[in-house]
Amino acid sequence: MSDRTVLHIDGVGLKPGSARTSQTIAGGEIVGLAGLDGHGQETFLKMLAGLEAPSAGAISIDTAAGRRVPVTGFRKAVASGIAYLPRDRRATGIFPTQSVLDNFAISTVGKDARIGLISTAERRRRYETFREKLSILAPRPDAAITTLSGGNQQKVLLARALALEPKVLLLNDPTRGVDVATRHVLYDVFRGLAAEGMALVILSSEIEEILVLCHRVLVFREHEVAAEMSGAAMTTDAVIAAMFGRAA
Repeated sequence: MSDRTVLHIDGVGLKPGSARTSQTIAGGEIVGLAGLDGHGQETFLKMLAGLEAPSAGAISIDTAAGRRVPVTGFRKAVASGIAYLPRDRRATGIFPTQSVLDNFAISTVGKDARIGLISTAERRRRYETFREKLSILAPRPDAAITTLSGGNQQKVLLARALALEPKVLLLNDPTRGVDVATRHVLYDVFRGLAAEGMALVILSSEIEEILVLCHRVLVFREHEVAAEMSGAAMTTDAVIAAMFGRAA
């Protein structure tokens, strides 16, 4: 696992008056976020993506040149190497009237340009690379994305995020509503990305998923980080106890 720090969270507060948290998330690390619904873990993830502003503190990311760039908005986050996969793929993820290929390529149109024109062949080539990597089951690239199963729609969204070539991947309940087979394909992909040096932050509503995937977990309660666990201390009982404000 890489020890190069990628993402810095410095004295960040989720809302006025809440305790601040400071974290560093390294390349090759998978960090889980857990907590009861509405206790701040989703707000925290969106702050890392530049979708919400912290009430205090700052978030920044290391560049390849060794500088630290502040994350001050979503566009800045994307430009700095942060990709975000939303929780509700139907409401905020897919474009239901568009094809599989268009849904995949919409965030990276510039990569398909050749002599100032969009190359359909290049777009299909890029899509095929990710289709194979993620085992996307789709009848053809020009099929409507709504013809795909929920799990395969999720894979297309993940392919779109990975096409940005991020250093940090933020995943908001990424296996929600997908079948068991797809879930395990995604687990293998996430582990592979971490092994290649990417930093991943995964919010999951399932504690077992966090225990299986993550190197450490931050447990949120009342818009604060109530506990941080790793290794043998990271158990179902300990996470649940922290979520409810009890001693394990």
